[in-house]
Amino acid sequence: MSYVDWQAPEPLMQEAIEFVRKVREAGGFVRKGVNEVTKAVEREQAKLVLIAMDVNPPEIVMHLPPLCKEKSIPYVFVKSKEELGKAAGIKRPASSVAIVDPGKLARELDTLIRKINEAKLGKS
Repeated sequence: MSYVDWQAPEPLMQEAIEFVRKVREAGGFVRKGVNEVTKAVEREQAKLVLIAMDVNPPEIVMHLPPLCKEKSIPYVFVKSKEELGKAAGIKRPASSVAIVDPGKLARELDTLIRKINEAKLGKS
């Protein structure tokens, strides 16, 4: 999959997916699906973007990493669109999810983004 420019360690992927569930349950705001996520990134509303690695065809999401980079929005790839959809509270798989408002979990979001950035630096 050529659009996956960097892969987080498995525990970090799971932590990111779990964080989406926590934000949703705590009354925060997440956008689900490639169209909603693209809009949130373009409008610079997204705080963190999660992109599934098992999207087929990959062209559906391959514009997201360069767009996130352009807007300086952190992103992380996760293994499964099924898990991502479940965490986002929908019955369907989600190719991508954007955390727009972490609500009262803002500090936890900062910690997660720091972990993602540190892992990225360690990989490159």
